[in-house]
Amino acid sequence: MSTTAFAASATLLRLNCEAKHQARLFPDFSRRGRSKISKISLFASSQRKSFQFVVASSASVGSGGVAEIEAESAPRYYSWPDEKKPRVCILGGGFGGLYTALRLESLVWPDDKKPQVLLVDQSEHFVFKPMLYELLSGEVDAWEIAPRFSDLLANTNVLFFQDKVKLLYPSDHLVMNGPAKSSAGGSVLLESGLLIEYDWLVLSLGAEAKLDVVPGASEFALPFSTLEDARKVDLRLRELERRKFSKESLIHVVVVGCGYAGVELAATVSERLQDRGVVQAINVENTICPNAPPGNREAATKVLSSRKVELLLGYFVRCIRQVVDAKASEKPTKSIGVEGIAAEHDFGKYILELQPTEKGLQSQTIEADLVLWTVGSKSLLPQLEPGNRRGALPLNGRGQAETDETLRVNGHPRIFAVGDSSALRESNGRLLPATAQVAFQQADFAGWNLWAAINNRPLLPFRFQNLGEMITLGRNDAAISPSFIEGLTLDGPLGHTARKLAYLIRLPTDEHRLKVGISWLTKSAIDSVASLQSTLTKVISNS
Repeated sequence: MSTTAFAASATLLRLNCEAKHQARLFPDFSRRGRSKISKISLFASSQRKSFQFVVASSASVGSGGVAEIEAESAPRYYSWPDEKKPRVCILGGGFGGLYTALRLESLVWPDDKKPQVLLVDQSEHFVFKPMLYELLSGEVDAWEIAPRFSDLLANTNVLFFQDKVKLLYPSDHLVMNGPAKSSAGGSVLLESGLLIEYDWLVLSLGAEAKLDVVPGASEFALPFSTLEDARKVDLRLRELERRKFSKESLIHVVVVGCGYAGVELAATVSERLQDRGVVQAINVENTICPNAPPGNREAATKVLSSRKVELLLGYFVRCIRQVVDAKASEKPTKSIGVEGIAAEHDFGKYILELQPTEKGLQSQTIEADLVLWTVGSKSLLPQLEPGNRRGALPLNGRGQAETDETLRVNGHPRIFAVGDSSALRESNGRLLPATAQVAFQQADFAGWNLWAAINNRPLLPFRFQNLGEMITLGRNDAAISPSFIEGLTLDGPLGHTARKLAYLIRLPTDEHRLKVGISWLTKSAIDSVASLQSTLTKVISNS
């Protein structure tokens, strides 16, 4: 028997033995069907420390480090590499989750206290969301702002599982009054059927676009908050650019929402389309970016005006409906695939009914080829099925976990929440905004406080420090208002350079920063040479 086959058999025996004990601990599992047999393939990469659990529909021969075993559909226990060291499970690989893992890795630990860290995310890629707009403009490549987790964590001890969280079974609420001991803080069940027991848990599941507030929005509007969203929007724009290539057939794009995301999207799309399209931006308030520093808002207003973006302020969208374009559908064009993403809504236009929020404005109906939605978001925490109602997390109306000032979830001393999963209030009682800057800083504190909790040291209260705000307005345009110099705003090319440098510094690892920095520098040099050649050509032609 080969080593791989022997290991697979041993794993199967251990899983079957543990299933009985597991059924006593989690009675919900025992009620699920056990007669269904499936092939479970376990892929393990020792070099990249990443694992995928895939359920296959038919048998296949395992080879090359792949062990295939037959098992019941009951959950399988994950076996941590070291049973004695603390086990930290981080759910969600956004800014809060990934940067907490990297912070834990960077701290100095006693040999017997350094935790085993496991990061779980349903995506293969980490996404630096503030720079998704540059994908539409072509200023950055996908690998620069959306590297693979396995690449980022290759030189660390952090493990990565690509999977989706299904159930959470916290047990730390049962021993709240006692000291922190080595007993498990709870368990997490993943969709693949893997059951992970943890000592400490970090919730960083993020949020998704809230499209269910307006009839037709979920069917006909495209959100813009993930890498897949950006690819879909880019694909749709390319299809429209191919079909409507004349000035007599302009592309009509409507952006719903004029917060930072909506304004950045409107500025980027209007620059891309130029005179081939018309961009309209709708906002409930009578101004754009109402919470932005005045300098950023003024710079954004100036850019949108110069690109002839029509602002419909003081309106909300009552509904969206589709009108099929019969002429276009008679001559379908071949769709361009983008890594498996199919084109949606190939033909037709969309009608948006607008209702005014102030007196003196009239209801409007506008037409669009593409509707982009940037209004509202909802936490992904409520999507977790309750594994144990007695240990349910305290969630606010937005679906975020209520935490104390150390970022620990109220009533759960072994669970921390950061980013969109955390509902932490400032001293004035207002909830902290769900921004990348907040998540960055919370990850730093969460990592430190986990170190303190594991080493029986006092935890630090989180204090948000607003370092300023930035907004991208195109390929060579941005605005940045640092908080440490009141009234200062850098805009135009200078603001653009400052913003890119700030985000370059914030990229996850030194290795990735170096690669991206070289790439950006090379692109800048090429653009400079091209610009010089264009200028010389014009001078020669005019002489």
